[in-house]
Amino acid sequence: MSKKVAVLGAGSWGTALAMVLEGNGNDVRIWSHKAKQADEINLKHTNKFYLPAVVLADSIKATHHIEEAIKDVDVIVFVVPTKAIREVAKSVAPFLTKKTVIVHASKGLEQESHKRISEILEEEIPVRKRQAVVALSGPSHAEEVALKDLTTITAASTNEDAAKIVQELFMNDYFRIYTNDDIIGVELGAALKNIIAVGAGALQGLGYGDNAKAALMTRGLAEISRLGVAFGADPITFLGLSGVGDLIVTCTSIHSRNWRAGHMLGKGNSLKEVLESMGMVVEGIATTKAAYELAQEKGIEMPITAAIYEVLYNGAKVEDIIVSLMQREGKSEV
Repeated sequence: MSKKVAVLGAGSWGTALAMVLEGNGNDVRIWSHKAKQADEINLKHTNKFYLPAVVLADSIKATHHIEEAIKDVDVIVFVVPTKAIREVAKSVAPFLTKKTVIVHASKGLEQESHKRISEILEEEIPVRKRQAVVALSGPSHAEEVALKDLTTITAASTNEDAAKIVQELFMNDYFRIYTNDDIIGVELGAALKNIIAVGAGALQGLGYGDNAKAALMTRGLAEISRLGVAFGADPITFLGLSGVGDLIVTCTSIHSRNWRAGHMLGKGNSLKEVLESMGMVVEGIATTKAAYELAQEKGIEMPITAAIYEVLYNGAKVEDIIVSLMQREGKSEV
């Protein structure tokens, strides 16, 4: 059945998800915090900065006004950067008049509080106004989804009915959705893989090959799992789409902002130069700090995360950090 859906965030991923929803016969509205971008979507049916090769359906409407975007909708999909989640959720809450399925497709941890995105949404949107919170995550590049490339991701929630609503809402012949009740593992896998992707890009920028990349991804997955399990996640989740699946796609593709940022660092660019050049949010940079601080609080060993933290926040040289990682005391793999 067709539903009214508001997509909050008109970046590449929000736009691609809106295209999936519209193609499945839903009434879709996109909210942008930029009036000029909303006008472009409505008048030209393009979003050139984020998806230059894509033409949007006429039926996808955009607005700069959040109240207009969410009026009478059945589902709200948050696709804004992690740092904006709380502010946008606060803006949404007063205008909700019925229990709505709240979905998020963002990947990160809040600075200072270190909270997962679902925790932020549950804090800011009263329980009487939400049916459930669902995390949508997995190996997916917006550029490929917009071209209807085959993609498979996960809808995770402690509310099985809500997860199934999201599954039915998005699923079609090129976009397949599985459900999962481990929202902790799905969200942490989504956030933490961005850190490892920064490292993968740096390795390639320095000229290292497939052996190094495989080692980084494998040991990176080990420490992602270690932290996740400490917070109650099911270790099996990290072997799934939002774990190893997302890790593979983010660590091996030029579509990944985190990989590109790391690649520039490996080539000798400063963090300031990297951020100025990207022009978009690189979630892995902020997530590195949050994950490093979480690991310190919990006493969890995360050497790769700690190494990338030293590069990003203490000015360590990537080459020196790699040597220090490789020369750590020998230990058992398991």
